[in-house]
Amino acid sequence: MNMLDQIIANKKKEVEERKSLYPVKLLEKSVYFQSPSVSLRKYLMREDKAGIIAEIKRKSPSKGIINKYVSVERTAIGYMQAGASALSVLTDAVFFGGSNEDLITARKFNYCPILRKDFIIDEYQILEAKSIGADVILLLANVLDPATIKRMALLARNLGMEVLLEIREEEELSALNEFVDVVGVNNRNLKDFSVNTAQSLRLGPLIPAEFIKVSESGLSSASVIQELRDAGFRGFLIGESFMKDSRPEQACARLIKEMEELNKRVSIS
Repeated sequence: MNMLDQIIANKKKEVEERKSLYPVKLLEKSVYFQSPSVSLRKYLMREDKAGIIAEIKRKSPSKGIINKYVSVERTAIGYMQAGASALSVLTDAVFFGGSNEDLITARKFNYCPILRKDFIIDEYQILEAKSIGADVILLLANVLDPATIKRMALLARNLGMEVLLEIREEEELSALNEFVDVVGVNNRNLKDFSVNTAQSLRLGPLIPAEFIKVSESGLSSASVIQELRDAGFRGFLIGESFMKDSRPEQACARLIKEMEELNKRVSIS
């Protein structure tokens, strides 16, 4: 099996175990379950924000340990103080070193949109995402068929959450539907974990204008982000380049400052 297949196989076992430990009725008693969500779409369109979706990720299958002992509280607060538009929190434990508790911690200290970054294969996980304070869920077009994506996206919409649909290839655009809010182009191949930001530039023009476009993975320079912005992208999901710094929030602040300075130079010229 390739890495993605291994992750999905493990996720199926994990979900069944969590269903028995935390039944839906228990999830519905969470203080977050009836709370209104914060719109990622609106935050990505704000002119006073950088469009950065700053991620908390301790490790990855391709890189191993990135930042094992990161302070979720300090980093989440610091990301927002730096000017990020939203947070992304990995909740997969086995392959990414995350947990639901990481997202709950980030939620306690922030009022910005928070994306639950995980491999969703079951509607239970959407209810779980709502119960831990997530505003947005991630659905993968190379994992789920279009009918399942539409059904899950509708459930998220009915719970007041938004959906980021991630694509890798042109044929996955068929999974787009009226309940998707944001479309992310993953520059990383989840089968071999190679990265190429040209993927976003290739697929971006094919995404219908009604969807907010986000470029994901392999982003670390203001010039590349400016090129993507010029191509119509409004969001930029960045994890590894921040997390490999001992103070991820400071790395985020530096990049946003570089983006602002580059934008000024472009405006003057």
